[in-house]
Amino acid sequence: MNVLKVNGVAKEFPQGLPDTLAKLLVELRVESATVVAEIDGEIIEFEKFAQTSLQPGQSIELMRFMPGG
Repeated sequence: MNVLKVNGVAKEFPQGLPDTLAKLLVELRVESATVVAEIDGEIIEFEKFAQTSLQPGQSIELMRFMPGG
């Protein structure tokens, strides 16, 4: 089954999982430069988004930067 847990919510990908974290962000319409990503408890460096493969069942947390004080 093509499911990832994104920010605590199971998200199904009927057309197949995105290959990489970078492709997931594009599919979710999230600007990669504005987020910190964590997969299964491990923080992924921005430079590695395009090389980070995704597997069914992984838990992904996306935290957005918010400008201001």
